Amino acid sequence: MKGSYRKHILKFKTPGGTSRGILTEKETWFILLEEADKTGIGECGLLRGLSADDRPDYEERLQWVIDHLDMGKEHLLASLKDFPSIQFGLEQAFLSLRASSPFLLFPSAFTSGDVSIPINGLIWMGDPGFMKQQIEQKLNEGYRCIKLKIGAIDFGKELNLIENIRTHFSADQIEIRVDANGAFTPLEALDRLKDLATFSIHSIEQPIPPGQWKEMGKLCEKTPVPIALDEELIGVFDIHKKEQLLREIRPQYIILKPSFVGGFAGSEEWIYLAEKYEAGWWVTSALESNIGLNAIAQWAFTKNITLPQGLGTGGLFTNNFESPLRAQSGFLKYLPQNKWNVNLIA
Repeated sequence: MKGSYRKHILKFKTPGGTSRGILTEKETWFILLEEADKTGIGECGLLRGLSADDRPDYEERLQWVIDHLDMGKEHLLASLKDFPSIQFGLEQAFLSLRASSPFLLFPSAFTSGDVSIPINGLIWMGDPGFMKQQIEQKLNEGYRCIKLKIGAIDFGKELNLIENIRTHFSADQIEIRVDANGAFTPLEALDRLKDLATFSIHSIEQPIPPGQWKEMGKLCEKTPVPIALDEELIGVFDIHKKEQLLREIRPQYIILKPSFVGGFAGSEEWIYLAEKYEAGWWVTSALESNIGLNAIAQWAFTKNITLPQGLGTGGLFTNNFESPLRAQSGFLKYLPQNKWNVNLIA
């Protein structure tokens, strides 16, 4: 078996606003494995400034993987605990190498085009006019669940935007999720959650910054809006530490980004523990290209999901890879008649 890795810079069609700044491009890495006449590919979904493995020795670790392929998949994955995105890329690459075709990792009714995955429509932060424009576009496109990034502009203006949606659509018609990306302080968070609750919000992601388990636990106990942990899970790799986190905080939901939590294996651990502690969960991409998104979507479908997933990010980039994935009318569809066009592999 031979291996290599490649870097690829994804360019946003429209800059994406978050509480941590404006995103115009996104760095990603690919692992390629070759054996006989087959090639396997996996995406390492690194997000600079947020991933636990955003480290100076990241590329060095990729090279280490390529140099030690003879260790075998399981030993390699076990040696990459501190590099969850590389774990995920390597998992994909091995699955891809053994699959009937490089991108058919989990054949199912999804990949045959018979069943679609419900997804939320993502609304980026920006001035109120820009956010209103995005909301109207998503609603016109048929989305019945939208997720608003909040915490960057005036909170009152954000409430006005949500109120405007609710004047036209009830909670039965449109599900609203919000993502604060840790923008609130522990002192103000509960009051802000009470304000949001008046608009029948489905859930709020990460209301306060991660690492404050005691404060987050109090919030989860008193909140009128269900809380979903997102950044809180980053960097928590030991299964006993994962259980301690869920036991102490008792969130209503957790959000799984395989690139952040150690791929499918790491996600499976979180799912097992979430169900043990009666927390719901859903899966979200970490702004991967269509290669990583394809892997996440195919795997997520096998978990008998019912809630809308955060998998509508394939259309964000100008230089993404052509694929059978299409976000349409609030669903992620797989159109098997559409072919892949990936210039990283022959």
